[in-house]
Amino acid sequence: MTPLYAPDVFIKDKVEALAQQLGLELPHQEQWDFIQSAERLDLQAAPGSGKTSLVGLKLALLGQGWNSPTRGICVLSHTNTAKDEISSRLAITPAGRRLLQYPHFIGTIQAFTNTFFALPALRARGIEVQAVDDDTYAAAALRLLERHPAFRTLNTFLGKRRNGPALVSEARYVCDAGKLTTTGPDGTQPFKPDTPSGRQFVALKEKLTEQGIFRYHDMFALAEHHLTHHPQLAEAAAHRFPFVLLDEMQDTSDLQQRLLDKVFGSPRTVVQRVGDVNQRIFTDGPSVAQPSSFPLPHAAQLPVSRRFGSKVAALASDLTIHRRQRIDGAGHDGTIALLLFDDNTVSEVVPAFERMAAATIPRPLLLDSPPRVLGSRLTPGRAKAFPQSVSCYVPDFTTVPSQAIGSVITSARTAQAHRQAGDNHAAVTLLWNAIRAVARLATSGSLPPLRRLDRDPATAGGRTRVLLHDMLTSPLDSHAEWAVITARLQRLLPDLTQSPLKGVAHLTDPLAHVPRADQLAPVPDVPADADHGVVTSLVGSIQSAKGETHTATLILECLERSGKKFDVHEVLALLSQQQDATKALVTVQRAAQLVFVGATRPTHLLAFAAHRTRAEPYVEAMAARGWSVHDINPR
Repeated sequence: MTPLYAPDVFIKDKVEALAQQLGLELPHQEQWDFIQSAERLDLQAAPGSGKTSLVGLKLALLGQGWNSPTRGICVLSHTNTAKDEISSRLAITPAGRRLLQYPHFIGTIQAFTNTFFALPALRARGIEVQAVDDDTYAAAALRLLERHPAFRTLNTFLGKRRNGPALVSEARYVCDAGKLTTTGPDGTQPFKPDTPSGRQFVALKEKLTEQGIFRYHDMFALAEHHLTHHPQLAEAAAHRFPFVLLDEMQDTSDLQQRLLDKVFGSPRTVVQRVGDVNQRIFTDGPSVAQPSSFPLPHAAQLPVSRRFGSKVAALASDLTIHRRQRIDGAGHDGTIALLLFDDNTVSEVVPAFERMAAATIPRPLLLDSPPRVLGSRLTPGRAKAFPQSVSCYVPDFTTVPSQAIGSVITSARTAQAHRQAGDNHAAVTLLWNAIRAVARLATSGSLPPLRRLDRDPATAGGRTRVLLHDMLTSPLDSHAEWAVITARLQRLLPDLTQSPLKGVAHLTDPLAHVPRADQLAPVPDVPADADHGVVTSLVGSIQSAKGETHTATLILECLERSGKKFDVHEVLALLSQQQDATKALVTVQRAAQLVFVGATRPTHLLAFAAHRTRAEPYVEAMAARGWSVHDINPR
C-alpha cells in the first residue's frame, strides 16, 4: 500500500529549508520534537512560543510529501479566527495551498461537526437548515412562543417564572442514551413530559427544527445521535482523515471532545493536540475531567516565549492555573508598571498609560501596533462598587459585539487561496459566512442562504453575487481597493437584510484593511498627538485579545463577575503573598486566568491599573519584583 506521505518529509534539510523560506527560526529542541513527531501527542505551548508558526510549518511539510489522493489531513480549531490564521499561513507556499482543497479539511470543530454529521442527519429527515446561530434561534423561539396559538399554555406558565424566556430561547437538544431529548439551558428538563407545558416545550423546539433554525449546541447533539445510530460514519471519517491536528485545544469543550473521541478515538488515527491550557477562559458549563482532557500528563512543552522577557515570564509563570508551567522569556525585557488611581483620577488612567507608552516604546512600533487597553468587563453591572468596567475608565466607550479586526479581509484572502487551489465551493462558503457575520453585527437582520440569492444584476441578490466574484478575483493589497469593495458591501447590506445599518462604527473592525503578513506593513492611520508622540489606544475586552501580540497593554481593574472582588486587586494579593495560584479560591483563580491572558500580550510595556486604597498594601512587594509604581495625579 502506498504510504500516506513520503518518509523523509521531516528530515532536517527539508525542515530547515522551508523554515528559512517562511522566516522561522528553530533554536530549541522542543520545536524540533514537535515538528518531527508522527505519533499521537499533546503539546502545551506557552504564550508567544510560536505555536501557530510551528503548526503552519509542520502542515506545509506534510503537504509537500502527502501522497494519497483520497485520504487527507484534518485541521480543527475552536474559532474561525484561529482557523483563518492557519489557512492564511498555509496559503503562502504551494505545499501549504495543497491542504486547502480535497481530500483535506481545515475548519472549526463546529464546521467539521456540521459538515460531516449534523447536516447529513438533517438532510436525511428532509430538513433544510436556515440558521445555526444562538441569537437567531433565541429571537425565533421567543417570537414563536408569543405569537403562535399552539403555545399559549406554555407562554402563560413561563410568564410567571423569572427565567421563563431563557428556558425557551436557550432550549437545546442533548443526546442521552442514544435518544435526542429537548432540555433547558442547564441540560435538564424543566417540565414533566406528560404536562401541557412539557408537551408544548418539546413541540416548540420541533417546530423550529422543521423551520431549520438551530443553536450551535444542537448540532453536536444531532451529530452524536446520528453517529450512535450509524457508527460506520465515524469509521469512514477516521479512514478519510488518518492525521488530525487540533489547534487551540484548551478551548474545546467536553461536549466537543466527546464527539471527537467518538470519531478519532482509534489508535489508528494520529491525533496531535496543541494549545495552552492556562489560557482556557471559555467553558460551556462545569468542567468535567475526561480521560482525554488536554493536556495529558506526559504532554510535550514549548516553555520559551519570544514575545516578552523575563519579568513578564515570571509573572505569567506564577499565574498558570490549570497546569503549572515555568515560562522562560526570550523576548524584549520590557517594563511592568502599576498605575494607582482614586475615584477622582480614574479618567486619567488611560491617558497616563498612553504617555508612558510614548515615552518607553519607539514611535514606529507604536504606530504599527497601537497600545491596547483591556478589561474583563466592558459595561457595569448592578453593583454599586466603582470602577466596575472598562466604560468607567473610558466614559465615551461604547461596546460593539466582538469581531476580529480585519476578519472579512482575512477570510477573503483565504478564500482566494481556496479558489486558486481549485475549490470554488469552499472559497465562496468561507467568504459568505464572513459577510453573514458582518450583517448580524451591523444590522438587526440576517442574510439568506447564498443559494437563495437571485442572479438578476438589477436586484440586491444579483449585485451581491457580482461583489462576491470581485472579492474572490480582485487584488486586496491596498487600502483604496479594499475601501471600494467595502463601500459596495455597506450599500448592499440594508437591502439584503431588510434592516437599516446600526452605524458605520459597527463595521470598522470587521471591514478594516489589514496588510498581508508577507508585506512590509504601511503605517496605519492611527490618531496621534503631534506634540508628545502619544498614540491613541484601542480599547476592548481581555477575552477578545486572545492570541494577539501588542507593544503595550494596560489591564484595567474591574469587578469580578461574582460582584464581590476586583480582579487586579486579587492578583496583586496573590503575587505579593507568593501564594500557589492553583490553591486559591475559585473566584480568585478565575480572575487570575483572565489576567494571565491579558498580561501575556505585550512585547514592551505591561501596565496594571488598581485603585490606590486596594493596592497600597502590595506596592512594596510589586516594587521588589522589579515593577515601576506610578501614582496618577490630574494634569
